[in-house]
Amino acid sequence: MDREVRVRFAPSPTGPLHIGGVRTALYNYLFARHNGGKMLLRIEDTDSNRFVPGAEDYIIESLKWLGIGIDEGVGHGGENGPYRQSERRDIYRKYVKQLLDAGRAYIAFDTPEELEAARTATPNFQYDASTRGSMRNSLTMPAEEVKRLIDNGEKYVVRFKIEPGRAVVVDDLLRGKVTIKSDILDDKVLYKSADDLPTYHLANIVDDHLMGISHVIRGEEWLPSAPLHVLLYEAFDWTDSMPHFVHLPLLLKPDGKGKLSKRDGDRLGFPVFPLEWHDPISGNISSGYRESGYLPEAVVNFLALLGWNPGDDTEIMSMDDLIEKFSFDHCSRAGAKFAYEKGKWCNHPYLQEIDAAKIAEMFKPILREHGVNPEDYSDEYITKVVGMVKGRINFVKDLWDQASFFFTRPDSYDPKAIKKRWSPETPAIMNELISQLEALPDFSSAAAEQPILDWITSNSYHMGNVMNAFRLAVVGECKGPHMFDITELLGREETINRIHTAIERIKLDEPTV
Repeated sequence: MDREVRVRFAPSPTGPLHIGGVRTALYNYLFARHNGGKMLLRIEDTDSNRFVPGAEDYIIESLKWLGIGIDEGVGHGGENGPYRQSERRDIYRKYVKQLLDAGRAYIAFDTPEELEAARTATPNFQYDASTRGSMRNSLTMPAEEVKRLIDNGEKYVVRFKIEPGRAVVVDDLLRGKVTIKSDILDDKVLYKSADDLPTYHLANIVDDHLMGISHVIRGEEWLPSAPLHVLLYEAFDWTDSMPHFVHLPLLLKPDGKGKLSKRDGDRLGFPVFPLEWHDPISGNISSGYRESGYLPEAVVNFLALLGWNPGDDTEIMSMDDLIEKFSFDHCSRAGAKFAYEKGKWCNHPYLQEIDAAKIAEMFKPILREHGVNPEDYSDEYITKVVGMVKGRINFVKDLWDQASFFFTRPDSYDPKAIKKRWSPETPAIMNELISQLEALPDFSSAAAEQPILDWITSNSYHMGNVMNAFRLAVVGECKGPHMFDITELLGREETINRIHTAIERIKLDEPTV
């Protein structure tokens, strides 16, 4: 790199952070860390009409949960502050004046009604070199009239003066050189006197320059604005500090066409926000990855692979692995379909790395939700349960489906298993099994297994039928970990009681019990 790498994530506090924005933040972070650089967090709150209370705190909490570290910016401080654009008015006024004094911008007084009339009169109207001469602005009005209107408090905007006939080149690290003719660009509004704030275009350029941003890594949707930003750097004579641009591909719907939306998540049952969001205006609650049981490491791993690959077949990577491998050389230009099922799959290996005792603590609230008081069981018992079944789960909440029988006796029995494994002779065999279990001197898994298997073999019983009937009686269906590990944990009395209950309740002439 020819200068220190400094990137910025600059969201607007207009609502929850979309998962596409999370990926943008992640790629900024990975690129900065890979190159020994720094990442800034800047809040772009110049659009006061769209500000949503709580959104800024939500953004900061989301990044913290995901482990996306911020070196400088909102919530962290730094020598380039303030980092909220609404607090930088004095800075922006200086650069608005600089453009006006240099003749690179002009003041426009056109009202919304006048602009609408122009659009009606001229198909595909655009405020540019071909139309500005017929509008109400400082290029068509005497200077005295402009001053009078401003002194009288007339609302105005400052527009950037774009001249036609230019070939504007945007050098994008991902897409190469993109050339746009200036003739198709309009004279964008840079500043609005109504709220004394700049628009996105001016604020970004000024802030990126003053904060020493070396690379602007943002979504593909901002590519059309890049030529304007190049022209603004030229207008300020800042071309030597112009950042490298990277416009990331969109995240696309899992099915069909178009970019990923919240409706897709609602329709297919997956979150599109990192954390649960409580809308302060509507009161609606939107699901989040954290509350849905995803681990932050898994979300990071999953998102990193949406539009990027490490150059090999590796799929499970820690944050350190991603930092080491990250490069835009392996980033796709095409949009990435949001394969949400892959996110579920990705959660599994990270969950397996967590100690069973820690997962047991995470399981306790789920037990309470199902009417089980975890205080009725020792921590050792719950931890052993988790240790037996955690290899079968993708989320902590899945533990109930896999292990509920350790906490509640079966109140019904799988009809398919009954049909396949429970015959008229089964009750008698199960009573014999009870006698064998009662006679065991040691009920541990290692000590109990072989004597029971020998008993089945010596009586020429069908091994599969007997053992599955045994499992059905104890579990309620033919699933679960090793059978003798189950019985050791349940204990002799509970195991035998469950077999007695199954003998009494399972009736072959009934389709279900």
